[in-house]
Amino acid sequence: MKAMILESLADVRTNPTPLSLRDIPEPTLSPGEILLRVTRCGVCHTELDEIEGRTPPPHLPVILGHQVVGILQDGPDKGRRVGVAWIASACGKCKYCLAGNENLCPEFQATGRDVDGGYAEYMKVRADFAHPIPDSISDSEAAPLLCAGAVGHRALKLCNLNDGQSLGLMGFGGSNHIVLKTARHKFPNSRVFIFSRNPSEQEFALSLGAAWTGAIDESSPEGLDAIIDTTPVWGPVSEALKVLSPGGRLVINAIRKEETDKAVLTKLDYPSQLWMEKEIKTVANVTRADVREFLSLAAQANIRPDFQEYQLKEANRALVELKQGKIRGAKVLCMD
Repeated sequence: MKAMILESLADVRTNPTPLSLRDIPEPTLSPGEILLRVTRCGVCHTELDEIEGRTPPPHLPVILGHQVVGILQDGPDKGRRVGVAWIASACGKCKYCLAGNENLCPEFQATGRDVDGGYAEYMKVRADFAHPIPDSISDSEAAPLLCAGAVGHRALKLCNLNDGQSLGLMGFGGSNHIVLKTARHKFPNSRVFIFSRNPSEQEFALSLGAAWTGAIDESSPEGLDAIIDTTPVWGPVSEALKVLSPGGRLVINAIRKEETDKAVLTKLDYPSQLWMEKEIKTVANVTRADVREFLSLAAQANIRPDFQEYQLKEANRALVELKQGKIRGAKVLCMD
């Protein structure tokens, strides 16, 4: 089978081809695993974090990709479409798993980091960590829903937002454009405010129903009850706290932040940015329940991502464009 393989960590700015196209054997299954013929795999900013060394180190060489749609190749459900998300496995026994928080399990394994993922024609997965795809959702639509959608769904739940309260979104890429669509369905009386450095992203957000758009460092027309930050840098955290209302919650939906502007946090002003019972919450991974809840919601509410398609061999180009901020919705690799 063909696969795009990461053999060593790299800076995508100086090495725009960190992945190599290889012919390798199909996966060998262990008990409890199933084989998928991959049809689509979403491209996520977390892949950049893996390539550039900001996440816990992946096993190398590794096949990236954790927004995977594929066809079961054996067993009683042969031919069925399923999806694979970031969560590849958890122990099922620790206090976090038993409380329904398997995303916090100390033995959590990530697809495309700890085990090979979906930048390939075939992949294996634990059967109990594969998710049925609703018939009404196409392969290319489903791929971004498995991470960008599911983790955005989790972030929106963590906001504790009520209908009519205001929501801010810092950054407007693969995840937050789905969050905007989801929020407009779940909270029809809430206004959503978009902060983005990119004028084309601002225009895109307005076309999807945002109430206002502005630059990251602009002030919104009103204080915000909740804000979701999906950016890879620290500056938006500081800016979000400035426009967060008393008692509001900032939810940071990023696996890591880059180090370049970390010093901004030492300049936080306590009275204006942290006082008045403002909260900061982070999103860590997703649970299987998050994924399945969101797939069901997306099918019922007709929530679909906007996306751009690339061939498997074009994975490096998709990643470079993601690094450069050339984003309009999600990016999806096609295997057929």
